[in-house]
Amino acid sequence: MRLSAPLLVASLMLGACAKPEPAPEPVRAVKVMTVGMGTFDAGAEFPAEVRARVESRLGFRVGGKILSRGVELGQRVKAGQVLAQLDPQDYKLAADAARAQVAAAQTNRDLAAADYKRFAALKEQNFISGAELERRDTALKSAQAQLEQAQAQFSAQGNQTAYTRLVADVSGVVTAVEAEAGQVVAAGTPVFRIAQDGPRDAVFTVPEDKVGRLALGGQVALRVWAGDTPLRGRVREIAASADPVTRTYPVKVAIEGAAMPALGATVYVRPASLGHAGTQVIKLPTSALRQEGTGTAVWVLEPSTMTLRSQTVQLATADGNEAVIAAGLQPGMQIVSAGVHVLQPGQKVTVWQATAAAVKK
Repeated sequence: MRLSAPLLVASLMLGACAKPEPAPEPVRAVKVMTVGMGTFDAGAEFPAEVRARVESRLGFRVGGKILSRGVELGQRVKAGQVLAQLDPQDYKLAADAARAQVAAAQTNRDLAAADYKRFAALKEQNFISGAELERRDTALKSAQAQLEQAQAQFSAQGNQTAYTRLVADVSGVVTAVEAEAGQVVAAGTPVFRIAQDGPRDAVFTVPEDKVGRLALGGQVALRVWAGDTPLRGRVREIAASADPVTRTYPVKVAIEGAAMPALGATVYVRPASLGHAGTQVIKLPTSALRQEGTGTAVWVLEPSTMTLRSQTVQLATADGNEAVIAAGLQPGMQIVSAGVHVLQPGQKVTVWQATAAAVKK
């Protein structure tokens, strides 16, 4: 009895110091969905900008200092309207000099003609030889050629003077102003950019893996960003080489119909050749996906043991708010569709069931 009492006390003290056994982890309820085949609804859609079919860069055909600019950015102009004016003083002086040369050449030609007429009369009377008359004829032809040369130079100089006025050769809208009054420009320097009235294109870019599926004349559906009016178009031009910066291929679509969107408007184009509408695919909500290493994975429920295992999947594309699965799943599998980031491999779970109160709400 004396020995058992201390032993009993010691055992009671050791039992009090020992850590209690951890409570078992509660079985988590997860929301599960069954993998099945669905219909692909969305197609490849690209943002595009509406541009004029022809956009011209206009500049003076001669150099000089700009005196005035008569149009502003975004202004509509008509064919024949004066857009800007250069200082014409030097060209007017050159035209006056050319006019004086014409007058001098005209006088020399008249003198040569009078000499030839006089010597022709003397030749009829046999007062001079035929060789002398031929010299006067040659002098007349030379004077006539000099006159024609002076007249051509005067005409060209007159054109130079007219070129100091920059005139719109087509009707359209000014989309860029690249020079201002007081600026000295060289011949051919762009001063205005004008989008001509007429047909318009929707210009967009496509990646390298899709450009091969586009063909000239292919049908394209267009949707205006600022409205609901549907439009139609056809592929008019496909770039032969990729953009050196973006590595994408520019494509131009000719917009059909009378109601044309405004220049610079944003439209969304959907080429028919790039669409997959109606195709049967496996689609999952994005909430069922998670990153695992360098890939994408989902949790698959094993009904026999009610445990989870990780399954790597391959994504094809997106269809609205859902992901299209290219490989890794088969119809009939059960996967977790929410809360995937708090689960572990081999974890036992139960299938979440909506309560009557939750359903009523």
